[in-house]
Formats: sequence, structure tokens, C-alpha cells
Amino acid sequence: MSNQSFILILSGIIGIISGLAAVILKESVHAIQHFLTEDFYTEYANFLYILYPIIGITAAYIVGKYIFKDVGGHGIADVLFTISKKQSIIPAVKTYSRVFTSALTVGFGGSVGLEAPMLVTGSAIGSNVGLLVHLNAKKRTLLIGCGAAGAISAIFGAPIGAVIFAIEVILMEISTASFIPLLIASVTGSLTSMVLIGNDPVFTFDLEGTFTAGHMPYYLLLGILCGVISLYFSRVVRTTERLMEGLETQVLRLLYGGALLGFMVFFFPPIYGEGYDTLNLLINGNSDQLLDKSPFFSSSENPYLIIIFLSLIILVKPIASALTLSGGGSGGIFAPSLYVGGIVGFVFAYSKNQLGFHIPLPLAHFTLVAMCGVMAGVQHAPLSAIFLIAEITGGYELFVPLMFVSAISYITTTYFEKDSLYVIQLKEKGRQLPESKDEELLDLISITNVIERDLLPVHPDSKLGDLIDLVKISKRNIFPVVDEYGILRGIITLDDIRDIMFDREKQETISIKELMHSPPEILLATENMQKAMGKFELSGAWNLPVIEDGKYLGFVSKSRIFNAYRKKLIRQKED
Repeated sequence: MSNQSFILILSGIIGIISGLAAVILKESVHAIQHFLTEDFYTEYANFLYILYPIIGITAAYIVGKYIFKDVGGHGIADVLFTISKKQSIIPAVKTYSRVFTSALTVGFGGSVGLEAPMLVTGSAIGSNVGLLVHLNAKKRTLLIGCGAAGAISAIFGAPIGAVIFAIEVILMEISTASFIPLLIASVTGSLTSMVLIGNDPVFTFDLEGTFTAGHMPYYLLLGILCGVISLYFSRVVRTTERLMEGLETQVLRLLYGGALLGFMVFFFPPIYGEGYDTLNLLINGNSDQLLDKSPFFSSSENPYLIIIFLSLIILVKPIASALTLSGGGSGGIFAPSLYVGGIVGFVFAYSKNQLGFHIPLPLAHFTLVAMCGVMAGVQHAPLSAIFLIAEITGGYELFVPLMFVSAISYITTTYFEKDSLYVIQLKEKGRQLPESKDEELLDLISITNVIERDLLPVHPDSKLGDLIDLVKISKRNIFPVVDEYGILRGIITLDDIRDIMFDREKQETISIKELMHSPPEILLATENMQKAMGKFELSGAWNLPVIEDGKYLGFVSKSRIFNAYRKKLIRQKED
């Protein structure tokens, strides 16, 4: 069997397993939520809303910490870091741990989504299958993408959007040959879900009406608004998480996070769990039902009450999501970004229609398009957002506004914030991802692996004549000056002694410490190659010494780095 055929078979297997895991998680969450809330009365607010989130987050943290040794939190950022820095090796425990912890978190009302935990689970399945059959890091990365595509496809029933999301967010780049395994994994993941639970879409609606060009000025305003809301979403999540990290112990984070989230859910019941039911109500024109169970809002068709209530949810939802994750729960911001976007679009169109001027705006259209806009801004994945929502709608009637709003939102967000939330989170933890192919290759080269140790050292108390003896047997024109403790004191080059090296008198009288000088730069053995190349560029040097714990190790030359760089490049092309 050829290598390519083997990868195709593995991609199908990974898609099936990821789809199965997605179904298990999805059904578990729905079962928990149904059990906890089926007897709620709409006549008054149920105070159990306050208790459920703290129970769920605490249980998820305990299970993750003490049973699986895998605490929740954001998952996609960790997958990106694993691909970039850890040779695409994801711990085997992640193939099942997030299924349990996220089911407890979201089932008990944690205001996050299941997509990120499922993506982590699918990615871990792909990585560990690759390890099992002894594939290299490049092919393991492809299988990670297959697992992510299979999981997302199984959840949304959107195989094209899942493939594009895997490419745009997880893999960053892809070749034509690698595109086929992603397609197979996505299709098998979607089919697995369909076979086990039927055609059970996330959003259930009949899209009425068609797109008209007269709505474009409003879509322009909506795109800008989605970009602003995306920026607000990302910054509020980061700020809330930093405040929670400032608490001294995890117990305090669990208590504060769970309690605050519980009261938010109590006042605003629609933020309980993923929130897709809320979006279905908005799309189908049943917005008045959202006021049920809230202690301060009763079921009403008062449009201004609905606008105020939904606007407050837009502001509160990012905080609730951050509290869930930083408190110890497991989940992601994928679903919350769609949730906030849908409400933004509805409030925008609903408010405009209440004013009564110009042409009326279709609420379902603007709700769906804004979901795309905010997802594009928060995730920095405009293509994924476009195709995901296009597939969910069951057609391409909204393709033009989806493209337009996604682009405007993305431009607005990136004007103020270049990186996605995932990349920012990694940077704040000191985990820098490569921003280009050049940085990616340089990160694969370790300074300690390219050190040249054939340069002959000389003691600072030696005489010029001793150095001349080394010149006779050395093949290099640089001589490190190293004392008896292994400390680099300076360097001497042939150019430094060329005029005096044959002077017999000076050979006897001039000491090395009089001739040596400091190197233009010093490399640390712990530095990454990107920083090392920066020092080469600034100093203009071709060779630089390497120091570890103050001790001299050897020299690194540009030619040695370029040779290693070329080998890595050729190896990646072959893979």
C-alpha cells in the first residue's frame, strides 16, 4: 500500500472516531440539561440556576485535575502550540478527558461551547493514531487536522465549513494532496453523526425571503458593528481571565467564577449552556419567549424590553464564558462568538424595523449573517465563518452578505488587534507561534545542534607565540580566549595579529589579553534561532560564540545555520 493510500484510510477512521466522540458529547450534554431543567416553571425564576454552574464547574475541575490530570480551559490555543512546538504530540488522555469535563461544564449551565473540547478530542485522536502507526510530525499534524474536521463536521453537519476551519485555524497551510484526507475525515465524521442521531441540525428554521441589493448599506453597518463587538468580546474575555488568575487559589476561582456565573444565568437564563436554542428562537421570530424565567423580565412582546434584554446579554455573555473557563470549566469560545453574533444581528435588524423608515430588514437573515461576522472577527477565520453559516442555512442565498459582512468585520477587528484570541493567549503565556514559514523552519533548528567546536581556545595569560603555534594547526581564523574556568574572555582573529605575528620579539612579550577584544554579539544556548539570526543581522558577524551558564561552548556560523535550514526545508518538501 502506498503512503498516500494509508493516510486516506487513517483519515476515514479518524473521522469516524471523532464523529462518534462528538455524538457522545452532544447527547450527554443534552441529556444533562434536560434532566436538570425539564421541570422548570415559566411562571417564576428557578433558583437552581444559581447553583447549577458552580456544581458543574467544580465537578469538571475535580474530575480533570484528580482523575484525568487534564484541567479544562481553552483548547484550541493548546493545539496550536502543540503543533508548533511539540512535534504534534498530544497526550492520549485528551482523547477522552474533554468529553467528560465539558459535558459536566456545559450540561450544568457553563456558558461556553462544545466545539473547542471536541476539536481537542478529535485532534488528540488524530495525533495518537499517528503515533500508533509511527508517522512523522508532518503527517501527525495532518491527522490532527483530520480529527478537528471530523469533530466540527459531526457537530454542525457542515463538512465544507469544517474542512476550511481545520485549514484556516489549525493547519494554517495545506497542499492539494493533503486536502483530500481532510475531506474524507469531514465526510465520515458527518456521516457518523447522521447514522447515530439522524439529521439533527444545530439550527432548525426555514429561511424565507431572498437577498436584495437594497440591504447592502445595512450590511455594511452590520459588518462594522460585528467588528467592534468582536473586539469587545476578545478583550473582555482576556480581562476577565486575568482578573480571575489574580485570585490566590483555585478554590477561590471556583467559588467566585461559579457564583458569579450562577447569578448571571439567574438574571439572564438564555446564557445557560451553549445557547443555540436562543438563536433558534430569534431566527424563527419567537424572541418574546427569551424573557421566560428571568426574575426582572416577564414574557412580553414589548419591543423595547426585548432590545434592552438582548443588549445586556451581548455585554454579559463574554464575561460569563471567561468565568466558566477561568473558573476551572472545560469549553471554548466558538459557540459564544456565534451566540453573541446572532443576537447582535437580531438586535440590529429588530431595532431598525422598530424605527420604521426605509425598507424592513429580514430578522433571520441579519441574525445568521451577524453570526458569521462575529465569528470571523473573534476567531480570525472569515472563510470558515462564511462556509459554516452558508451550509447551516441549507443554501447560498446569503452568500453575498456573508462574504461582505465577514470581510468588513475581519478588517475592523484586525485594524485594532492583529492576532486572534488564541494567539494572544499564547503570547501572554510566553508561547510565541511562528508567523511565517521562515520562522517555522528556524524554530526547528536548535542552537546546540549547530555549534562548531573545532575552534582552538587560548588562555588570556598566554603569549602571542603560543597563539602562533595554534595558528599553525588550526583550520579556522578565529580563536576564543577562554580562562581556566571555561569563561569566554574575548576573541582574537587572524586579522588582529597579521601585522605582528612574525615579529619574534613581540611573540615573547605581548600577551593574549592585550590582543583580545569582545565578540560583536554573544548567543545563549537557550535562545531560539529566530533571536539568534536577529543578532547575526544586527552585528553583521558571520560567526558568534555560544555561552551556557557563563561557560563557553563553541561558535555558531551562518553557513552552518543555512545548511541546517536547507535540510529542514528539503525534508518538509519530501514529507
